[in-house]
Amino acid sequence: MKKILRPLSEGLSLALPYWRSEERWKARGLLAAVVVLNLSLVAMTVLLSYWNREFFNVLEARDAGAFFHLLFTWQNTDSGLMPGFMWIAVAYILVAVYALYLRQALQIRWRRWITETMLASWLEKRAYYRIALTDRGTDNPDQRLAEDAKLFVDSSLVLGLGLMRTVVTLFSFLFVLWTLSGPATILGIEIPGYMVWVALIYSVLGTWLAHLVGRPLIRLSVQQQKVEADFRYALVRFRENAEGVALHRGEAEEEATLGNRFRGVVGNWWSLMVATKRLTFFTAGYAQLATVFPFVVAAPRFFSGAIPLGGLTQTAQAFGEVQGALSWFVDNYADLTQWRATVARLTGFRDAIEAAHAAVDHGEGVRATAEASDAVRVEGLHLTLPDGRVLLENGALELQPGERAVLTGASGSGKSTVFRAIAGIWPFGSGQVSFPAGETPFFLPQRPYLPLGTLRRALAYPAAADHFTEAEIASVLEETALGHLAPRLDSEENWAQQLSGGEQQRVALARALLHKPKWLFLDEATASLDPAAEQRLYELLKERLPGTAILSIAHRPAVAAHHERHLLIAGGELAEAR
Repeated sequence: MKKILRPLSEGLSLALPYWRSEERWKARGLLAAVVVLNLSLVAMTVLLSYWNREFFNVLEARDAGAFFHLLFTWQNTDSGLMPGFMWIAVAYILVAVYALYLRQALQIRWRRWITETMLASWLEKRAYYRIALTDRGTDNPDQRLAEDAKLFVDSSLVLGLGLMRTVVTLFSFLFVLWTLSGPATILGIEIPGYMVWVALIYSVLGTWLAHLVGRPLIRLSVQQQKVEADFRYALVRFRENAEGVALHRGEAEEEATLGNRFRGVVGNWWSLMVATKRLTFFTAGYAQLATVFPFVVAAPRFFSGAIPLGGLTQTAQAFGEVQGALSWFVDNYADLTQWRATVARLTGFRDAIEAAHAAVDHGEGVRATAEASDAVRVEGLHLTLPDGRVLLENGALELQPGERAVLTGASGSGKSTVFRAIAGIWPFGSGQVSFPAGETPFFLPQRPYLPLGTLRRALAYPAAADHFTEAEIASVLEETALGHLAPRLDSEENWAQQLSGGEQQRVALARALLHKPKWLFLDEATASLDPAAEQRLYELLKERLPGTAILSIAHRPAVAAHHERHLLIAGGELAEAR
């Protein structure tokens, strides 16, 4: 029971926030309309069962007039005034079309809300960064946001509405079947509505057997989503690093890696196919047997003359509807396993986000705060790597307005980690970094981030693309030796691949010149430039940003010449160099 209730509880925990959100009234209104239309379809199905009975009775009586009335107009019958099939069909088509249309409208609204909400939560408090470093179990967040959210919404609506229709259909046709089937005497015991009990036993037995046969699909469905996402991620990473692969002549190694990932997809798919084949053997046989089983069970009453041909067909239809309703879990077992796997991945993603938020709220990692101060202060900085190795003990530094300092140290000593800690994003360790209130520091890593879109957007990032004037942008492009790119400002390209490493670093420095921050932190931000270009850009920073405090992390001795202070990390300590 716990295995059944837990996915339902987790699914509800994902679904309920939307139905209680700011969109709840529109969502509930759409859902109510969809429910009414689906119930109308059930009502028309019941009506068609009575129409079907009258139609076959008319055929048995060879009444041509009543035959055409039942097709095109209406006919007085023992069940009352029966509309013609044409009117029922037109109404059924209209209701079915709008039931689907409004359900799809609800699907896209719900998907938009859940995707935007999860995306905002993932980005909040830099949870995306902490999860990438600390939670190895939360793989492929891109798939969870793009694919799993879609599958959850679509499956929840389709399965939920299907279950509702099934329940209503069950009770509607139970009454019809109970009325038509009459009693049966077995071993001297009279059983009223015997076909209801036959349908119940048939369906319960089928559901139990389907669960036994299809149980492996749950695990395999979860695994298939994971290996598919892993393969897609490997392809994306290969595409983003195409130049590095080409320079290393690494095609054979990449082919082997991608091949291994894809073999995981294929291998699990074969296992999924075998499990699905077994389940399909059962469900297909079960469905085929269900087409004739009600006629076999009801035939004795027909041959005894207790019911006419129309009564037999209505009994068979009612039995089929009841049996189909009771077999809903059999028919939807594969979809239910897919839904369960999707719920597990989404709840795992949500829990990882909440854990990352809680870690920030509890003060884990280095804390960055704003204070009423005129300097940047780093105090009690204790930094470790994910494996627990200590990089820095009780580090401290202070950066005054307009001051320029360079931080050096051996490779692996923790310089870039200090850079991340000052930014307040490093989750391993402790300490506090305080910035003057109301001022936003600017961080330039060695590998600049160039967002998707135009070059104008890349230069203005993280501000809006239209935040700076044409004159401002043209000026910084010329000053950073990027003037040749001015005609392509509004071209949408993959600029991270279009530009060389040096050009990307120039774009990042041009971005700093546009934003004019009071506090600028550079981590090997000119490492891809030649010494002359590096010197020119540091002179440009001094000229254009005279009041900006700069902390540079660098290996080249020449960089120190552009700074007043020299800090050194060595032996787990941060101190002034002598």
